[in-house]
Amino acid sequence: MKFCQHCAGPITHHIPAGDDKLRYCCLSCDVVFYQNPNNIVGTIPVSGNKVLLCRRAIQPRQGLWTLPAGFMENGETTWQGAIRETQEEAGASITLEQDSLYSVFNLPNINQVYLFFRARLDNLDFAPGAESLEVKLFTEEEIPWQEIAFAVVKTTLEQFFKDVSTQRYPVRMYDVTYSPERKAAITLISESI
Repeated sequence: MKFCQHCAGPITHHIPAGDDKLRYCCLSCDVVFYQNPNNIVGTIPVSGNKVLLCRRAIQPRQGLWTLPAGFMENGETTWQGAIRETQEEAGASITLEQDSLYSVFNLPNINQVYLFFRARLDNLDFAPGAESLEVKLFTEEEIPWQEIAFAVVKTTLEQFFKDVSTQRYPVRMYDVTYSPERKAAITLISESI
């Protein structure tokens, strides 16, 4: 960021008065530009004992499998975003129940928060959207575990299938950190009773 979107004045990167973080600030009109984490919302769409996955048509991790998820838009709730992303990526119609929040992942290294919801497929009429090469239902044994695109998706799926056996679905929150070699470390920090 070089110029202010309000007055076109020059932008600096400093800690403004009363703050403790580096921010982009306009030297002319004193506007501070706050950059906050992005929310990624998605679902675990289920039909019977199978979960719907999407093979990514875009980077990052093109060609690998993931749950339908994406960036939340301004003006929508997390539920609305999760339903929209499932429709856009998998062409699937889903239902979210009142207790559908399933997992939350904090990724401070890349300024993201993931929220996954358990969902029921309304029917088997689904098809890949523009960001998916294909969409397919998998049992736990059929999932291509070595081809899962993101650590948060793999953790969510592994935990989900453990929870299916007990029919207990607590909400879990995780912190995700990365080593210099980009290896993810996922730590459970909260679990509902």
